[in-house]
Amino acid sequence: MSSSKAGRPGSSKGKKGASVGTGGHGRRALEGKGPTPKAEDRSWHVAGKRKAAQDRLEAARARHGKGGASGSGSAPERRRTPKRDDDSELLTGRNSVLEALRTKVPATTLFIATRIEMDDRVKESIALATKRGIPLVEVMRPELDRKAGRDAVHQGIALAVPAYQYAHPLDLVDDVIERDATPLLVALDGVTDPRNLGAIIRSVAAFGGQGVIVPQRRSVGVTASAWKTSAGAAARIPVALASNLAQTIDAIKDRGVFVIGLDGDGDVSLPGLELAKRPLLVVTGSEGKGLSRLITEKCDAIVSIPISSATESLNAGIATSVALYEVAKLRAEG
Repeated sequence: MSSSKAGRPGSSKGKKGASVGTGGHGRRALEGKGPTPKAEDRSWHVAGKRKAAQDRLEAARARHGKGGASGSGSAPERRRTPKRDDDSELLTGRNSVLEALRTKVPATTLFIATRIEMDDRVKESIALATKRGIPLVEVMRPELDRKAGRDAVHQGIALAVPAYQYAHPLDLVDDVIERDATPLLVALDGVTDPRNLGAIIRSVAAFGGQGVIVPQRRSVGVTASAWKTSAGAAARIPVALASNLAQTIDAIKDRGVFVIGLDGDGDVSLPGLELAKRPLLVVTGSEGKGLSRLITEKCDAIVSIPISSATESLNAGIATSVALYEVAKLRAEG
């Protein structure tokens, strides 16, 4: 029996030798990739991010130094305000309905539950609706429950409000500048909770702001829930709809407005904010992901709010309110 292994799969013939073309691989590996870049030259490094933020802020200062608060360029061509496909909303609750009627929010119908307990709020709501010619419809409580929705607390009264009429964001800014007011606006980047939107609208009204800008996509609109949380401020503070938030921010910057983004990892601390007295647009990110990368790059500065280490973060509504308060305080100090 032959002991040859020639027929076995994988057997090799001939003597073992060096592979062709392998020379020099080890030498090149030892050469490395050159000197390690400085920390500030690495975009992913904290120092690199800080340098990028500083560069943006310096560029903004240079830009505004040339253009002034009102902007030196010609206004871009007006576009139609984007529209949402929202149906009529139903405002519920005695305070919300009364505030909406007092501020002359457009309304189509006032619904009153049968055998409702009349208090001063209900009486005034009926009187205001009658004066404005808004139809009053008495309905059974189960029907009002159905109209208001399972989670709504209507207190026996509801007001049908047509779809919200959004302003154009550039019209909003131009109107503020024409009134010789120092712009203080808020833009929302992906905020989807209507209660946060309502709270932000209320804070803008409380701290001297002039308006809110929301993107057309992936963002909450002015719904009945937002109306209710705003406690009527949505009737006084215009909300503008931006078809493209990044392009809108660029156009607003051309008008001499500084743009700051709120982020827990920001390089600029909110207390004593240097830019507070300048024309300002405050951008708030989504509840979960914060500011998007593109919007972050558009900001002149990223601002952080100092909080206790025991708390991970603030939600969008609270963070915006704190920022607006600090800006209003610094402006009042002169």
